[in-house]
Amino acid sequence: MIPMEKLPQPQVEENRTSESTPSVDKKKLLWIIVAIIVLLAVTIYGIFWLAKAGPDTTSQVRDIFIIVLAFESFVIGVALVILVIQLALLTNMLQTEIKPIISDTKETIDTVKGTTNFLSKRAVQPVIKANSYVAGARKMFEMLGIIKK
Repeated sequence: MIPMEKLPQPQVEENRTSESTPSVDKKKLLWIIVAIIVLLAVTIYGIFWLAKAGPDTTSQVRDIFIIVLAFESFVIGVALVILVIQLALLTNMLQTEIKPIISDTKETIDTVKGTTNFLSKRAVQPVIKANSYVAGARKMFEMLGIIKK
């Protein structure tokens, strides 16, 4: 047996507070906030610049925005088509794979119910009857004085 003094002592790590070193999440949040502020500033500057620009520049910017929105609509349409295909695949999987599993499970449950009913009628009830007859005979013998408690 090893003496208690020679056993290694458990080392407890000190919890370091996040106050001394900023966490990665706080840095990410700070960068996201800075990016949003910069994007907002650029948007406001662009609006003022377009307000002062001539009609030719404004119409060119308008045309660029129309092209961007058309491209965005195309991307959203493709995403919706992919979503519908995935939904169809999920429905097909549910019908071809899940339903047979559920029906097999139901058959198994019915088999277990039948087995328990069979065992109850053929094994458990005769044992209960035999025990009740033995208990009755024992009580009768006790009352007659043949067997003592």
